[in-house]
Amino acid sequence: MKYTRSQLFIDGSWHTPSTPEVITVISPTTEEPVGSAPDSTRSDVDAAVAAAGRALRASGWVTLEPAERATVLRRFADALDRRRQDTAAVVTDENGMPAAIALAAEGRGPAATLRYYADLAEKTPVETPRRSANGRSTTIVRREPIGVVAAIIPWNFPQSLTMFKVAPALAAGCTVVVKPAPETVLDAYQLADAAQEAGLPPGVLNIVTGGREIGSYLVAHPGVNKVAFTGSTAAGRAIGETCGRLLRPVTLELGGKSAAIVLDDADLVEVARGLSWASLLNNGQTCYLSSRILAPRSRYRETVDAVANLASSLTVGDPADPATRVGPLVSERQRRSVETYIETGKREGATVAAGGGRPSHLDRGWFVEPTVFADLDNSATVARQEIFGPVLTVLPYDDLDDAVAIANDSDYGLGGTIWTADPDKGLELARRIETGSIGVNFFDLDIGAPFGGVKASGLGRELGPEGLNAYVGLKSIYRR
Repeated sequence: MKYTRSQLFIDGSWHTPSTPEVITVISPTTEEPVGSAPDSTRSDVDAAVAAAGRALRASGWVTLEPAERATVLRRFADALDRRRQDTAAVVTDENGMPAAIALAAEGRGPAATLRYYADLAEKTPVETPRRSANGRSTTIVRREPIGVVAAIIPWNFPQSLTMFKVAPALAAGCTVVVKPAPETVLDAYQLADAAQEAGLPPGVLNIVTGGREIGSYLVAHPGVNKVAFTGSTAAGRAIGETCGRLLRPVTLELGGKSAAIVLDDADLVEVARGLSWASLLNNGQTCYLSSRILAPRSRYRETVDAVANLASSLTVGDPADPATRVGPLVSERQRRSVETYIETGKREGATVAAGGGRPSHLDRGWFVEPTVFADLDNSATVARQEIFGPVLTVLPYDDLDDAVAIANDSDYGLGGTIWTADPDKGLELARRIETGSIGVNFFDLDIGAPFGGVKASGLGRELGPEGLNAYVGLKSIYRR
């Protein structure tokens, strides 16, 4: 196997796991084992949480001046940057992410996020004095680390989404226990190697492995002070219930079924070019994708054809090939799930405008053709449920009020896009959509702005100053 690791990163060093059981990672491209890592037990989680608690109390990490923590974070970023090519290759081997996307998002992105939060930590005062409302005293508002953070990571963008949690938590002075998804456990070792090289104090960052049972145990662990999770809405609800019972702060970034609203003045060539990223990024395995394409009835057939031509034009194949735009789905189970949705769309009367099956030129790997459905309404299963694969549904609307109503008629509210020749009109429309983020003529996450969802798409925000605030507790000190 290409990648084999036999120990766990706990308390700043490598520890022999308490069981000989391993997690074997299967390549979605070759369907062959690509690597293995230990499978943690509850006692390993106990050790990691204990190490994070000790580091919080005794390492001095909490009491370091923000500028000193920022120096360590920049060393960490440099160490990650030196590994960017290798890290990107590991992620591509694990989950089938096309190589160019992996290098940008998984290779370069985490270091950029760390540097952003290092800078922000330096600029954000620990204490802010305020004149009291009665005018007779002063209140000092103090920002303190929230404590030990459990970070539960999904498989679709494992390094980026790890750093969305780790970077602000460390910048705030917290300590972290990371649990990666078993499908992408191998790239977490790149993170551990970089942390060790950068000289993070022992226990500040710990990594345990395992599936749902270990994740549930970590979420409910009495030594954890906050949970940060990205994943499915179903899992998020379970985590939210646990944290609610424990009165434990939680950030949940969950599923999506976002709308792309194509206005009647849009250039469909430009729309198709933009949707190739906004609707099909990472083989359709991206939470915020605009997977419902809303088109005016006057241009409906024209829009269906443009989206179908886009889907048919994308090169499907080996994700390590720079020419590939659509790689395999992460697992055989995920492909079965996506294919079940495709069959449901057909059964409910959809016209298959593109795709609908497996690529005929690929005899192995968990590939699905980019698929476009037409001639359905917003009540269709494929228009309401998150599919998490390269499947789009084009829906007609009558006027802008109807488009807004359809876009908002969803259990989710995470992303979205507006496509128009009039950006001001697009901005006005964007303000009416019930969502946590939306782009006019493009979509691209900004690490300097909050990201998260409404409704079933989650609770709280990551990124931006708001992402740092999520790892801080506020104390008011009254002084005469």
